Amino acid sequence: MIDSAYFINGPAVQLFEKNLASYLDSKYVIGCANGTDALQIALMSLQLKPGDEVIVPAFTFAATAAVVAILNLVPIFVDVELENFNIKIDQIESVITPRTKAIIPVHLFGQGVDMEPLMKIAKRHSLFVIEDNAQALGAKYYYSNGSSKYYGTIGDIGCTSFFPTKNLGCYGDGGAIFCQDKDLAQRIKMVTDHGQKVRYSHDIIGCNSRLDSIQAAILDVKLKYLTDYSKRRSEAAALYKELLANVEEITLPSHSSWSDHLYHQFTIRTKRREKLKKFLAERGISSMIYYPYPLNRQRAFSSIARMSHSLENSEILSKEVLSLPMHSELTPQIQEIVANGVKDFFQ
Repeated sequence: MIDSAYFINGPAVQLFEKNLASYLDSKYVIGCANGTDALQIALMSLQLKPGDEVIVPAFTFAATAAVVAILNLVPIFVDVELENFNIKIDQIESVITPRTKAIIPVHLFGQGVDMEPLMKIAKRHSLFVIEDNAQALGAKYYYSNGSSKYYGTIGDIGCTSFFPTKNLGCYGDGGAIFCQDKDLAQRIKMVTDHGQKVRYSHDIIGCNSRLDSIQAAILDVKLKYLTDYSKRRSEAAALYKELLANVEEITLPSHSSWSDHLYHQFTIRTKRREKLKKFLAERGISSMIYYPYPLNRQRAFSSIARMSHSLENSEILSKEVLSLPMHSELTPQIQEIVANGVKDFFQ
């Protein structure tokens, strides 16, 4: 790649975009610099106006709402389900106003939102749907009629991240955007490259967010193993559930019937979260809190966001969630050490 000198948007990027599109059965894939940019570019391509409202879950990483605010749009927070951590669909319609233009469902921790009812709401109110699929790339959604689609290809636009810890991660930053409409795909491509379709001819306002060729080459190799990576994570999750099945003071992650679960994170819940985390750390066992504060508690959004009447579940989860070590290279021996640490704490 270095010898070729095609460092940005070269043939390696085009090849990876083509192969990822084939994997996901998506008509168009456009690479970009990172997952946060993917979300911002998606919103920019829809030509929303300042003051327009975008519905986002309150329990997710801040980037999902931050890109809304950056564009002078208004984040509208709704609650999530306790069982699967994903957006509470039956709360969406209660916050829709004439200014509401889009919904960003986040497929959190490796499994996806129930998209069939969400898409019906979006269609009924003429809303765009931008899927934040940074944590569930390769997971499928199963419709009530038995058909299926990959998450990220169901809404108007799908976005993902290739941050190194993601299920498909590069050796730095990277992201991608998916869509099924030719004109929209062209507009997204223009937004990623300063708003130009022809060099030095800028038809719209864009940004500079392109995928490095070296990262694309790495991702194209790793894409061949994505199905195997996902299988290994699922096997590791099954072993965790077996090892921790009898620990009464924790709630293990659930698996929704409509979605694959790729276990980007293996997230348990316990009311003794802080003490458990400290106990595990003293044994040299890492654990992480995703996320310690819901977005409605973040100062950055306090003066610009609006929220639904109840965000109770998001508040509960932020106090109880703890993610145990999870990746495709976990061995049963390591998992037993982790599980024994959890069990010893609760004895």
